[in-house]
Amino acid sequence: MNSKWQKLGLLYSTPSNGLHPKLMTHASNPLPVLLKDDVYRIFFSGRDANNRSSVGAVDIDILTRELVCEHSEPFFVHGPEGCFYADGVSIGNCYEVNGITYMLFMGWQTPKQGHWRGDIGRLILKPDWSLELDSDIPLMGSDDVDPISLSYPWVQKDEDGYSMWYSSVTTWDIGNGEMLAPIKYASSHDGHKWNRKGLAIPYEIGRAQAFSRPTVIGDLENGFKMWFSYRSDIGGKYRIGYSYSNDGKQWELSLADAGIDVSIYGWDSEMIEYPFVFEHKGHRYMLYNGNGFGKTGFGLAVLTYG
Repeated sequence: MNSKWQKLGLLYSTPSNGLHPKLMTHASNPLPVLLKDDVYRIFFSGRDANNRSSVGAVDIDILTRELVCEHSEPFFVHGPEGCFYADGVSIGNCYEVNGITYMLFMGWQTPKQGHWRGDIGRLILKPDWSLELDSDIPLMGSDDVDPISLSYPWVQKDEDGYSMWYSSVTTWDIGNGEMLAPIKYASSHDGHKWNRKGLAIPYEIGRAQAFSRPTVIGDLENGFKMWFSYRSDIGGKYRIGYSYSNDGKQWELSLADAGIDVSIYGWDSEMIEYPFVFEHKGHRYMLYNGNGFGKTGFGLAVLTYG
């Protein structure tokens, strides 16, 4: 691939006193939606004092990197006890079906007895920029293909309908203390009902076995490129990896070609994760998180060649 991401620095970090009781810390899973000109509304998952995540947003000029507006109220709050997003909302990306824009998310459940788990849900991004829950039933929940936990969905339209890449936990411990959570693929003709196809990205035990937050650029004519978070084993820190595919279904793992790594010091010196790649005015950008799963905010990088 021979590409390299030039880091442009920390773009946004939640104020030390928080924005709102539901947005006290973190600015994880940045998701940009063009607002006007060069200004993007960048949605993110912030956390409350009990570590439950809700959706906040800031408006940022992507060229000047100026903070245009810091929204003090959450756009969507995690749900009540017992629902599939009771303990948090980690956002993925947006896609459109019949004029309706959907925002995907992972809904967290952390029961007092038992392991955390997730399901995939959808919000509706309305014309007034508010967010509304599409259904109190998950878009994709556990089944025979994904029996344990689903997370971090990415959907885009293709020639046959829609494609989805998502992370699925197959076991909480593969033998080295870390879960096995590969990226899988699903397809849909209408963007609503999904046919799960199984494993998409090869994994390597002890090197890249816990994946999250895929972000995809490409098509059948030019091939597909994917960046994602991954870690190796228990105690391993997230890094951003890379994979490529001709058809979007069968992928080659190429971790060394991600073109981005942790910094020597600073807000992203320990880990980098949750990438979101997008294009604006002929340039390819990446939003991503750093130390503490987004506790230090999110930064911006631009692809310099490749």
